[in-house]
Formats: sequence, C-alpha cells, structure tokens
Amino acid sequence: MAQPHTPDRATIRLKPKANARAIRHGAPWVFDNELVTDRRTKALGAGVIARLEEAGRAPLGTVAVNPRSRIIARMLDRDPDAVIDQTWLAARLSAALSHRNTLFDAPFYRLVHAEADGLPGVIIDRFGDIAVIQPNAAWAELLLDELAAALAQVTGVTTILKNASGRARALEGLDDQNAVLLGRPPDAPVAVPMNGATYMADLTGGQKTGLFFDQRPNHAFAADLSKGSRVLDVFSHVGGFSLAALAAGASHAVAVDGSAPALALAEEGARQMGAEDRFTTAQGDAFDMLTALADENQTFDVVICDPPAFAPSKKALEPGLRAYERLARLAAPLVAPGGYLGLCSCSHAATIDKFRAASIRGIGRAGRNSQLIHTGFAGADHPMHPQLAESGYLKALFFRLLP
Repeated sequence: MAQPHTPDRATIRLKPKANARAIRHGAPWVFDNELVTDRRTKALGAGVIARLEEAGRAPLGTVAVNPRSRIIARMLDRDPDAVIDQTWLAARLSAALSHRNTLFDAPFYRLVHAEADGLPGVIIDRFGDIAVIQPNAAWAELLLDELAAALAQVTGVTTILKNASGRARALEGLDDQNAVLLGRPPDAPVAVPMNGATYMADLTGGQKTGLFFDQRPNHAFAADLSKGSRVLDVFSHVGGFSLAALAAGASHAVAVDGSAPALALAEEGARQMGAEDRFTTAQGDAFDMLTALADENQTFDVVICDPPAFAPSKKALEPGLRAYERLARLAAPLVAPGGYLGLCSCSHAATIDKFRAASIRGIGRAGRNSQLIHTGFAGADHPMHPQLAESGYLKALFFRLLP
C-alpha cells in the first residue's frame, strides 16, 4: 500500500558539501556519497518515501530511498509533504498520456520514460490495450499495485504486464520475475503499426518490453533513403530498419541478427505487409556476417547497423568505442558508391562526440570518404531529462559514402 501522509515521515539529509543547488534546479538523483548515511538512514527499507533536507535550509522535496543502491535517493516531488499514492501516480500518468496523444494517432508508443516523465526508474510501453511496465527502481516495485491501478484508470488498458529484465533492477536489489498485473497475457505476438510497416512484438518472451519504439524517427529517415534500394539491416531485432525500408518501397532488404526468434518475428511482419518476396533474413554473429558479405563482394545501397549497447557503463567506454569503430570499418565497404551508411548507439556512456569520432575513424580505416548528412536521436515519446544525460542515450549517424 502507498505510504500514508504522516508527520513522522523519514528524513534524510545531504552532506554539507553536496551540491544541493543541482537538486534545487532539477537534478533527479542523490548518490550515496552525497548523503549523510547514519544508522537510521541505512536501516530504511528499499523504496521508502522520505523527505530530503539540506542542513539549515528549507526541505528540498520528497524522495524515494534505497540504501542498497548507489543512487540512494530519487526525487519524486519538490513538495516535501507530497503524498505518493495512486492519485499522485495517476496525475503523472495523465501528463505523460497527454503528450503522447499529441504525438500519435494510434496507442503504440513509450508512455513513460522514467525520470523525464517524473516517474524515476519506471518504463511503460503501450501496445494498444496492453501496457508493459518495467519498474526499475525499488519505490516503483513497492507501489506496483497502485501504479498498475493508476495506469488502468488513466489509459483504459485491459492488460498490464510486468517485465523484470535488465541490469537496472539488479542494481536496485530487485528480482527478475515477470508477472501479469492485470488481465491475461497475449497468446501470440502483437502486431504494431509504425512508419507504414507492421512489427510483431513478443510481449512475454522478447527483448525488453517487446519492441524498440525509440528508433521510430530514425527508421523513418532511413526509409526515405531506401526507396527502390537494396538494404542491409544489421542487428535487426524484429526488422526495425528493414521493414520500414520495405514499407517505403525498397527493392529488397536483408535482416541480420543473432536471434532466430527475433528474425522469425521479422519474417512474420514482412508477411503481414505482403513484402515477404522482397525480404531475406540471415542468422549469425554480425561481425562475422559483415566480413563474409565483404568476402563475397556484395554491396547495398543502404546499410544500417543498430547494435546493442557496446558501452553500457563508463568502465566499458573504451572497449565499446573500439567496437563501434570496428563495426563502421566492416560495414563501410558494403555500401555501394554514393550509398548510405547508418550507425547507431544506445550506449549512454558514449557521448555523441565520442561515438561520432569512433564511427568516422572506422569509415576512414575502410578507405571510404564520407559526408555526415543527418544526426538522429530517440523519438519525442522518449523525452530527455535536461539534467540527466542517461535519458538521452540513443544516437544515430547517417553518412553518404562518396563514389
């Protein structure tokens, strides 16, 4: 149940040298080295709602606390007496829904993008009458029943699934058990219309919530380059770039991925679009496949590489950048003269500058001259928190490789 509004709410305090100004200006996180972690604070349960104070100043607001996490406090509300209950959750969800209703005609989108939508650590993707929640912070796990009830109240969805995959939950000390919170899970993949294509989303057994809505504008940009073209979609998942290209009139598309189930979903999407005769899939390691295609002297008019995060943390940054460079080096020779190369990164640790530099090095090492024609980011249903770089993780670079 939601924590009641009581005067004895726990209080936690910043250390004297902590950057309280950043919190007052909207920073959403407090790290464990910024907080006075006395015995009482350490004894708080994961997900407890507390008041955050700065010594000698007015309270900073209401936070969710997790002494087990390096992010020990997440800002929920600037009102230090805010009641975090179903009514509060419904208000945040209503604000998020209003924005998505402005953007989209059909209810297929990311409804909640964590801190940027005022619900720290919470991801909610919507698939028509079905919503998938990733409660990646302890407070959201503690209030999951209230969150599901508010979600059904605000959106009218009839099925709500909990997805517990991902490293963020482990960092919060949470389990990896999926669950059905409302209704019945779908007994087949769900067809999702996007950019004129049809994508098949496995909401119970697929990656993350079943589909990556964040690439929608980048799919559309690549599709505009693909009319009448041969397209290679590497790390395709369920056919993100290739199916959009086929919908736009590509002459043929090849999807490469390591997952046979993902490629089967891509093939089903192509069938539902009536484009199966222009679509081919190939299962295998992407780097090996790129090398093999080059050995066969194959070229494509458009090549897109959308890998998983090679640099998911600062510790992994340098090897991750080398992997992005290698990917660009192997992909560039497959682009026909005057064709297009799209390179993507979902690594928040790799800034746009570092990712762009690694990509350009790789293209240069392949002996190709290029023009950078477009830089893309996640769609507007994935808003970026202005003071949280991690929320702006997705980058997409599009190059024209000169004849």
